[in-house]
Amino acid sequence: MFDKIVLPYGFRDLEPYIDEDTLEIHYGKHLQTYVNNLNNILKGYEEFTKGKTLEDILKNVSSLPEEIRQSVINQGGGVYNHNLYFANLSPNPCETPKGDLLNKINDTFGSVENLKSELNKIAISKFGSGYASLLMDENKNLYVKATSNQDTTLEEGLTPILTIDVWEHAYYLNYQNRRAEYVENIWHVIDWSKVEKLYEK
Repeated sequence: MFDKIVLPYGFRDLEPYIDEDTLEIHYGKHLQTYVNNLNNILKGYEEFTKGKTLEDILKNVSSLPEEIRQSVINQGGGVYNHNLYFANLSPNPCETPKGDLLNKINDTFGSVENLKSELNKIAISKFGSGYASLLMDENKNLYVKATSNQDTTLEEGLTPILTIDVWEHAYYLNYQNRRAEYVENIWHVIDWSKVEKLYEK
């Protein structure tokens, strides 16, 4: 059985950047629905999931039976993407990366501000629903990419270490159609120390 992460902060703690109602609904209802749907889909398919993490399954999703494959992409991706999104956030974030991650960002993008600008651009311009993410490959090279719906890049060999959710339910109660304002503001609660831990794994 797969589950959502336990939030290390309260629903009010990310205000004013992410409001209490949005966080409570997003985490408690939207993410929980993905969790419930995924676990229901996988009933009877334990031979394909036993002993595997959700990341393992999504990395090899093409090996799943065709009748559940797209549903696992949709619902499993929903669990995986949301868990990462919520895990990246903190009311008391480390606001700048350090160490090896900082060096790699500077080598790849020129500066942290350039990286943020690239992520903001693809997040704001993403048509429809999806995510804008900072990704790493097995050699710890960094990339930015937007994905649609609940797709992931895991089967491409790219692991997200930071992601910005641009589904409307992530921001609409507070920002309405002002996605750009939400994207700019989310940097106030992104915790680079958590991103660093994922980069160093």
